[in-house]
Amino acid sequence: MKYLSDMKFDNSFARLPAGFHSRVRPTPLEGAHLISVSPDAAALLDLPPESLCNDAAVAWLGGSAPLPGTEPVAMCYAGHQFGHFVPQLGDGRAMVLGEVLTGQGSRWELQLKGAGLTPYSRDGDGRAVLRSTVREFLCSEAMHALGIPTTRALCLLGSEEEVYRERIERGALLVRMAPSHVRFGSFEVFFYRQQYEHLRRLADYVIDHDYPQLRDQAEPYAALLSDVVRRTARLMAQWQLVGFAHGVMNTDNMSILGLTLDYGPFGFMEAYEPDYVCNHSDHHGRYAFDRQPAIGLWNLTCLAQAMLPLLHPDGGEAAADRARELLADYEPTLAEAYAGGMRAKLGLRDAHSGDQALSARLLALMQANRVDYSNLFRDLAEFRVSELTPAARLRDRFIDRAGFDAWAEDYRARLRLEDSEDAARGAAMRRVNPRYILRNYLVQQAIERAERGDYAEVEHLLMLLSRPFDDQPGMAAYAAEPPEWGRHLEVSCSS
Repeated sequence: MKYLSDMKFDNSFARLPAGFHSRVRPTPLEGAHLISVSPDAAALLDLPPESLCNDAAVAWLGGSAPLPGTEPVAMCYAGHQFGHFVPQLGDGRAMVLGEVLTGQGSRWELQLKGAGLTPYSRDGDGRAVLRSTVREFLCSEAMHALGIPTTRALCLLGSEEEVYRERIERGALLVRMAPSHVRFGSFEVFFYRQQYEHLRRLADYVIDHDYPQLRDQAEPYAALLSDVVRRTARLMAQWQLVGFAHGVMNTDNMSILGLTLDYGPFGFMEAYEPDYVCNHSDHHGRYAFDRQPAIGLWNLTCLAQAMLPLLHPDGGEAAADRARELLADYEPTLAEAYAGGMRAKLGLRDAHSGDQALSARLLALMQANRVDYSNLFRDLAEFRVSELTPAARLRDRFIDRAGFDAWAEDYRARLRLEDSEDAARGAAMRRVNPRYILRNYLVQQAIERAERGDYAEVEHLLMLLSRPFDDQPGMAAYAAEPPEWGRHLEVSCSS
């Protein structure tokens, strides 16, 4: 069996100059113990899950013993938080151990989240609490299973350590994985410090490490920005299509790889509510669900500004013009990805001029009738072209049944335009419309049990959400709409 100590580490980010990071050591987590391992994430490292279920692995990951081959660093970055620039942030409770080199030639950077104080902790304690760590562990893996680019979660550790937030909570630690944890804010910190050589060094590192195909481009830095623009646009479309709200889309939470990064107060929308705000600290709704695409572009504009010294040798207006040209790809890329994804959700094979209006009408009906977003699209897979009246399971989701019937008549006509076959269409729709999502009330129940020392529901949700598109026997309750107490749960940035 392969163990953590057998892994080959590279520490490429640690070899960058001191201004990019600070050398750190994890603070041992008191009474550290393993709560759960993601088998799918472990397989990416060629590790059997059981290899993490021993005292040595817990000691290495919990900070009480150094893991051979690692050189822990906390990354330095800046960022725009709720629209306001903060000149230095950095990993206040996270530490990059290094990159695991797998037998397939992949690189996975391992990061400990909740590992103790760093030079960037400011007034914090460098710890994470069980509540937020369970949420990130489960959502990272759930998002991957939904096909959405994301950081991964290898395992979750609990502890006996008391951590003070609004109340005393248990400390916990997440082992997070990604090819890279570089963010938009990693570029911003050097731009605003006017450390342009560091800025160039970072861009070269990202290209060599993550975008090697761009190295031979005539304008490699412009090509880098162009790729990030398109990746971010597609990510925003995927979030919107699955009903995911991030909650804290600050530029320091935006991945240079177009991954979903830093799960804080996130939420999957239940009743369709375009202006849904999942973060109760977001008093003005800056990061509301329907604003995410616009914020994605705003954040990319901040990244483009930080890269201006790299985009044109003359700088100035010439660089700004080049940045605007590259940013112009965002909206058409997002629109194309969203339109294609919505056609798939509706079971439409080919593009048609009326498709956008058809989907917009359905969403408007869902909003007016407060229809559950995920369940409605999943149930649409049962729609039958030959039946003049939609199934009661669909109609009964709407108070305005006549309004839905009128939409369904147009939907039926649209399906007939391409000779849609019910069984094939239904199967295709079930492959893109999940039966199970990480509803807030489900994860809250798992957290409450975990805080009592019972981790069975964490493990159960991990397994359930690894197959979100499959109707799993006996699991119908996990697809149900939330009970009354679970409809208005508040999630904050406190972790």
